[in-house]
Amino acid sequence: MNKPLVLTLALLSVLAACSDQNSEEPLAQNTAQAEPRVELPRTPSAEGARIFFISPTDGETVSSPVSVEFGIAGMTVAPAGDMTPQSGHHHLLIDTGLPDLGLPIPKDANHVHFGDGSTSTEISLEPGEHTLQMLLGDHLHIPHEPPLTSDQITVIVE
Repeated sequence: MNKPLVLTLALLSVLAACSDQNSEEPLAQNTAQAEPRVELPRTPSAEGARIFFISPTDGETVSSPVSVEFGIAGMTVAPAGDMTPQSGHHHLLIDTGLPDLGLPIPKDANHVHFGDGSTSTEISLEPGEHTLQMLLGDHLHIPHEPPLTSDQITVIVE
């Protein structure tokens, strides 16, 4: 089934459920049934593959803009849209945890995409403590199975 149709059916189900609620029923009965979660197919990662920070290092004191260099072993970096087996592109997670691993990685100030295949960047961060983590995404920005994540590191920006 295609994604727009699945999303449309899910929205119609939610609207139908909302309009059929009986105001006399206890809240627990209304929330007992959860909608099924739509998860997208995930690309396999290579056994033993890993991603890691070359720089900065955990606990390092840095100045802004922060130079960040990504490392990868056991797979290759390819731009978004490139379906080369055992490849992907980096995503930098700033001051956030891992997103839903069954969906495309969000793109916002906390989830920075490197769909062009970049392996380094400079990021502007406010003074203070910040966490950084990497997550590899496939050609559609979906994490691999199993997901390739770096250790989360902490940097102190002066």
